[in-house]
Amino acid sequence: MIDLHNHLLPGIDDGAPDLEASLALARIAVQDGTTHLVCTPHIHPGRYDNTLASIQDAKAQFDAVLKEQGIPLRVAAAAEVRFGVELMMGVSQGAIPFLGRWQGKQVLLLEFPHGEIPFGAERLISWLLQRNIVPMIAHPERNKDLMRTPSRLKPLLELGCLLQVTAGSVAGRFGPAAEALARALLEQGVVTVLASDAHNLQHRPPMLSEGMQHAVRIVGDARAESLVLHTPWEIAQSHFA
Repeated sequence: MIDLHNHLLPGIDDGAPDLEASLALARIAVQDGTTHLVCTPHIHPGRYDNTLASIQDAKAQFDAVLKEQGIPLRVAAAAEVRFGVELMMGVSQGAIPFLGRWQGKQVLLLEFPHGEIPFGAERLISWLLQRNIVPMIAHPERNKDLMRTPSRLKPLLELGCLLQVTAGSVAGRFGPAAEALARALLEQGVVTVLASDAHNLQHRPPMLSEGMQHAVRIVGDARAESLVLHTPWEIAQSHFA
């Protein structure tokens, strides 16, 4: 399986605090059947001021220790980028790492505030699309605004956004409201990928298999497999060439 959203890079956001934690998470991912990770630390101005350089430095450290320890996990790096005017500046300056490519466009993992779909979301998404960048919305099923009013997602989908749903949400690990919305999105056929959004061993481990198994009951074996293997590979393969 291929995980396109996780926080395993050491010491640069609210995920793994150090290399030891990164390795422990990597071992869990491998045991669960993950072979490739695109690590996506936060870029959230004023909170996690990561840059292309800080992300690549952390990725190089992680990669070196994985090889040293003989852990069979291939890693690349992108970012989970917070909605805001700073994102437009970052794109204009070539300072934003992308998740991969989809149908000729670069893919950006886009995070909205957890409580809302902000005013101006459609305008920003249109701005990105005009620049050949397609947003993949991170964990929409955990957004409180969308839990209350799922129809608020419709105009974003109509613009062409991709959706990344958290595997743990499908399995009920983020509560009944997130589970219900995750399952509804799967039933509607609008989920692009399942990913772990892993942060730690205790509450948010890097596991995809449980969510995939729940997804099988909703969308069938072939579609569930595509959510954790074929589609993530299509998006991210350029990182691993």
